[in-house]
Amino acid sequence: MRAVIEGLLFAAGDEGLHPRELAEILEVDVQTVLDTVRRMQEEWKEAGRGLQIVEVAKVFQLTTLPEFAPYFERMARSPNRSQLSRAALETLAIIAYRQPITRAEIEEIRGVKCDKTIQSLQRKGLVKEVGRAEGVGRPILYGTTREFLEYFGLKHIEELPLPDTVLDWMEWEEKRRDLYLRLGVEPKERSESEKEIVPADSGK
Repeated sequence: MRAVIEGLLFAAGDEGLHPRELAEILEVDVQTVLDTVRRMQEEWKEAGRGLQIVEVAKVFQLTTLPEFAPYFERMARSPNRSQLSRAALETLAIIAYRQPITRAEIEEIRGVKCDKTIQSLQRKGLVKEVGRAEGVGRPILYGTTREFLEYFGLKHIEELPLPDTVLDWMEWEEKRRDLYLRLGVEPKERSESEKEIVPADSGK
């Protein structure tokens, strides 16, 4: 049961799981879940694990230890992590245009899991938690930061340009229009000269 709980909390990411949800998945009573998690918390602390289980807003989350924060900040500032991946850019655009937005809504738009990508954007200071949505589990709402504005040279979020000027969609022409519609942004048709340009690092 402990191994399953650890795996479930890892999969749930920063939204965590309510004890009642864990109990339903494990098919046990809530008190059994609470007792098991408490024992895990104590054992992990005694063993000096690099992870911990915390309770935030009545849900359990798997997190790193706060005393190790300087190492994570150093990792985020590492030169080989300074460039944003395509997945990170796409997730960042969705958050920017649809904020405040939950992880589930981001994943619905992208069609893939985004918890690790969101955590990466948080480490880089481009995304932050801005509140919690109403409903079951009170999922976290995400929005952009001041650093995001500085990164793209914007004075305020209202200056946010069309996604084409933030992302390079040339390799994803078919998906581009669909993502525009999901973002609620009017698609901008490319000129023939733009379509002929291929990024130097695209491998084409």
